[in-house]
Amino acid sequence: MALIRNVRGFEPQIAEDCFLAENAVIIGDVVIGNGCSIWYNAVLRGDVNSIRIGKHVNIQDGAVLHTLYEKSQVHIGDYVSVGHNAVIHGATIKDYALIGMGAIVLDNAIVGEGAIVAANALVLSGTVIEPNSIWAGVPAKFVKKVAPEQAAEINQKIAHNYSFYASWYKE
Repeated sequence: MALIRNVRGFEPQIAEDCFLAENAVIIGDVVIGNGCSIWYNAVLRGDVNSIRIGKHVNIQDGAVLHTLYEKSQVHIGDYVSVGHNAVIHGATIKDYALIGMGAIVLDNAIVGEGAIVAANALVLSGTVIEPNSIWAGVPAKFVKKVAPEQAAEINQKIAHNYSFYASWYKE
């Protein structure tokens, strides 16, 4: 069973239909919506500020979500995919966005709806990524726009696939 721990009087709130890997860690002021999956070695550490996750979000293996004490929070919308070993530190990720494997998104950055942050990209603090755009590199820079329907199709498919994978583990 996942490590779920209260801290500073905050108890994680997790929708009943979520999949939590046995070694996922969820601590403190964390709220996770319906249909989410939190995969192996993922850490959601809401000890110093809040983490809010919408519906049908997948936080893949080794990802870390954390914040700055009293200065930033993590807000993740619906149908978001956070890739393996990604770090979201005090940032906002809007609906249908994709955070690639190994990407880092720092405090007070905003990733717009349907946007894609490429694998291993570094999104600096305070960066605003426009909806339906692709950003890549270190530091991350704008690469190109993506048609909204194309972004939605890509990101919904990944979110759907992870819901399907989670069903294997719930059996």
